[in-house]
Amino acid sequence: MTGSTTPAQARRPGAPDCGSGTVLTVGLALVLLMLLAALLLLAQAAIGAARAATAADLGALAGADAARNIITGEPCGVAEDIVVQHHAVMVSCIVGGPDGEIVEVRTRVILAGAWGAATGHSRAGPPP
Repeated sequence: MTGSTTPAQARRPGAPDCGSGTVLTVGLALVLLMLLAALLLLAQAAIGAARAATAADLGALAGADAARNIITGEPCGVAEDIVVQHHAVMVSCIVGGPDGEIVEVRTRVILAGAWGAATGHSRAGPPP
C-alpha cells in the first residue's frame, strides 16, 4: 500500500483538500450577496416607477377636477402641486378634450445610482 492513502492520512494537516470547504462557503456567500444587491437595485427601480406613476395619476385627477371646476385653481398648477407633494417632477401637462376637461400629466422621479429616472404618464377627465 505504498501509493494509497489511508483515511487518517487524508485528514491530517497539509492534505491537498484541507480548507476547501471554507473557500466554497466564502464563494457561495459572495454569490448570495451579489444576488441580494441586484435584487435591491431592481426593487429600487420598481419603487421609483410606482412613485412616478402614482404622482402622475394623482396629478391628472386633481387637474381634471380643477378643469371641471370641482376645485379651484388652474388645472396644470393644481396638478403640479400634487406631483411635487409626491416628490416627483412634472415633465408636461396638457389640458384638452372637447370641453377642456381632460388633463394629461407626465412625471419623472430621479433614482439614485445608475438607473437614471423613472417616468409616469396619466390621463384623467370625465367619462365619455
